[in-house]
This record gives sequence, C-alpha cells and structure tokens, in this order.
Amino acid sequence: MRIIFMGTPDFSVPVLEALVEAGHEIAAVYCQPPRPAGRGKKDRPTPVHARAVELGLAVRHPVSLKTPEVQVEFAALGADIAVVVAYGLILPQAILDAPAQGCLNIHASLLPRWRGAAPIHRAIMAGDAETGICIMQMEAGLDTGPVLLRQATGIGAEETTAQLHDRLMQMGAKLIVTAIEQLPDLMPEEQPEQGVTYASKIDKAEARIDWSRPAVEVDRQIRGLSPFPGAWSEVGGQRVKLLASKLAEGQGNLGEVLDENLTIACGTGAVELLRLQRAGKGAQDREIFLRGFPMKPGDCF
Repeated sequence: MRIIFMGTPDFSVPVLEALVEAGHEIAAVYCQPPRPAGRGKKDRPTPVHARAVELGLAVRHPVSLKTPEVQVEFAALGADIAVVVAYGLILPQAILDAPAQGCLNIHASLLPRWRGAAPIHRAIMAGDAETGICIMQMEAGLDTGPVLLRQATGIGAEETTAQLHDRLMQMGAKLIVTAIEQLPDLMPEEQPEQGVTYASKIDKAEARIDWSRPAVEVDRQIRGLSPFPGAWSEVGGQRVKLLASKLAEGQGNLGEVLDENLTIACGTGAVELLRLQRAGKGAQDREIFLRGFPMKPGDCF
C-alpha cells in the first residue's frame, strides 16, 4: 500500500520500521517540528524525524494541519491509507478523509478504556491487570472510532511505564502490519458506551508521594510515573525520585525506612524501593544508590 505515516516519539519508530520492512511505500512521514533541546537549546529532530531521514523518506512537520495549503498538500500524496501513532496533533476531517481508505490509529490500551493522552501510565496507576493495543479506524472524536483489531497483554506486578511502553511499542508494530494485510476482511467493531475512561495527561503535581496512602497505591504511583515525571519524595533535605518498587511486608511510621533493603512504611503495608535517582544524578539500582547516599533503618522520607 501507499501509506502516509504520522508519528513523533520513540513509541512510533518501530511502527515506521515495520511498515518499511513489510514492503509498503511510504509516501511521506509527518511528525512534530524540531524543538530546542539539550544544553545548547538547538533544534533537535524528533525520533521519528531522525529515523525517517536515515531511511531516506520524505519528512513533513507542519505546525498545524488546519490550513488549506497543508490539507491540499496532504491529499496530493494520493495515499491508500494513513497510519497514525502518537503523532501529537488533532487530525481535521479533511485530513481524515484524504486517504482512500482513511486513517488507522495505533492506541496503547484496550478501548474504550483509557482513551486519551496517557493510557500506559493510567493503566498501571489504576492497578489494571491487563492492557493492550487497538488498531482503530479514526474519526473526529477522541479515540472514539471503531476497532479493527486488538491484542491484550497482562501487566506485570513490578512493571513500570517504561517497560510496558517498550512491550506495547513492539506489539503495535506487529499488529498494524497484520491489520493492513487483513484489511479487506476485518469487520470494524464499534466501541461500547459502557466502560469508557479517559487517560488525562500526567501532571507533575501528581508525582509527590503521600506515604499515608496504602502501599498498593504508592507502588502503582512509583511504577506508573517511571521514568517520567518520576514519583518523588524528600529525605535529608534532598528530593529523590523513586523509579521502581514492589510491595513488601512491614509497618512503621509513615515514610520510615524499615530495613537495609529500603522497605518503606506506608499508610497500610510497605513498599521496597528498587531504583532511585537523586537530583543531578543518573538513575541507580538500590545497591549502587546506597553506596553514595547511605540510609539506615529509622531514617524517614
């Protein structure tokens, strides 16, 4: 097929690679514009932009898809279909209608659960037992279109957003190739009205840990916000990000270190911290962290 690919972050890159490997013709790659990054604040291409250039593909990064000029240029590509994954811009109706067979979106949840911006984070933070990938026919609403293909996967008891992100990224790349191969035979499944939830964008204000909450909620918060923005707490006057954890036995004062394994008391139960990061430092496994920042039972976050 002749495909327009629309995506921006790392999550989208394996999808682009899979479509190229499957032999599809990529008419153009659309992504977000380069933005200032790094110490020098120089414009840096997005991950999709950089990979598309390496693959020798045409790249376009309009600030908006709403102008007539951009819409005419998009339609002139004569695409059979557009594949959209974590693109970052709303697609106007003129864009949705331009490809002969419409636009397909790869969404990282089991729709209608977790429509919206942060489905991976929210699934872990809510304690969902499973999530997955949906291939959806796009329409004007927010992730409301009919689902063509879906694949579920369990969420591990210690899995972080970063780890689940990487698994779903590979699942999405494989599933979209299958969906395109089977497209004539797939029956669109309208999403039910029951069970709709919205994965609102993560706010940094959600990241501070409240140790009075049950351990199961603190653990989900730590794993769900890892690596970004990173759940955090203060100890010894320093802010420390907590990036991996698991549920543990124990009780004590709120935020108290209970043993040498960094088991921390919560409102009910405890969590064992597995990976941490001090301000200005890289993320470290617990054993390495403790060498540079010793903590002992009785210390408190």
